[in-house]
Amino acid sequence: MSAPYIQYISYAAVQQTSICNATIKICLFVCVMSYRLPPLPALRAFESAARHLSFKRAAAELFVTPAAISQQIKALETYLDTSLFRRLPRALELTDAGMAMLPKVSEGLASLVAAVETTRRGGPKALIVHVPPFFALRWLVPRLPRFADVHPEIELRLASSVASIDGMGEPADAQADLHGDVTDVMVRFGVGHYAGYQCDQILVPDYMLVCSPDLIARTGPLRTPADVCRQVLIHDESLPDEGGRPSWAEWFRLAGLPGVDVSRGPRFSSTALVLEAVLGGQGVALILRPLVEAEVAARRLVLPFDVSLPSCHAYHLVISEAVSERPEVQAFRSWMLTEALRPRGM
Repeated sequence: MSAPYIQYISYAAVQQTSICNATIKICLFVCVMSYRLPPLPALRAFESAARHLSFKRAAAELFVTPAAISQQIKALETYLDTSLFRRLPRALELTDAGMAMLPKVSEGLASLVAAVETTRRGGPKALIVHVPPFFALRWLVPRLPRFADVHPEIELRLASSVASIDGMGEPADAQADLHGDVTDVMVRFGVGHYAGYQCDQILVPDYMLVCSPDLIARTGPLRTPADVCRQVLIHDESLPDEGGRPSWAEWFRLAGLPGVDVSRGPRFSSTALVLEAVLGGQGVALILRPLVEAEVAARRLVLPFDVSLPSCHAYHLVISEAVSERPEVQAFRSWMLTEALRPRGM
């Protein structure tokens, strides 16, 4: 409690002896009313419904009925004397007032979660990080011993989910993942625009053609891009947005061979499956270079060509402003930015 506030309370206590009881009651009423807030359940219902644009999904998230969500929203609108949603026949839209209110409510709820977690946690400082599965497996996990050496006082808890990729399932944005009490920090593969969050670009990867030495020994060397035409093309369809996927048509165009038929070959919904197929000599694939550097260094994979296909997405470290000042969060952010600058293979 700051000194000016203490002085104000002391002054008020002294003045109570010289003014009438009626005046005291009025003053106290005004002070309380000036800090009055809507009920927390109503704010939680609004934040969830506004994020999902669905009372049904908000109800599932908060373990209540859609009718309960609707009642909380109506109570909040009555309290504010304004509409927060436009209820259309088959959709739900935020009004201007609702759009203006959502970011601050989201920030406030995240701050409450952070305050409770900071108080609740005892012993070693715990840090929960959500990451895309393939990034965790191929890039982050092998580097974690270095983090443990530098920060043995921090207990790192890694959670892997495709929800950390833009457009993958529910939730579809970083905000929804960062509001729960299970996430402190997120590594996200996407466009990097997450309003209200601290966002650092970690890696801007490119796709490279990779294959196994066994494949080359069995089918012959890949000396020119034209040699790729006789290989099995493995397609990575792990990203839901077709425009964001690695494109064989674009790779051949960059290699000077436009018009090649790229419709053939198996298709996988997981990059991990693509990698296993390539390591097994089943064909050639386009995979993000930073995620296969260990295999290339160990000569389990080869990069026959220098042709690189830029990715539409990048890896970002996304942190809620409500937790960004916590020492363990700052420590992890500093370490991640340092690791991202390490030369390849280190």
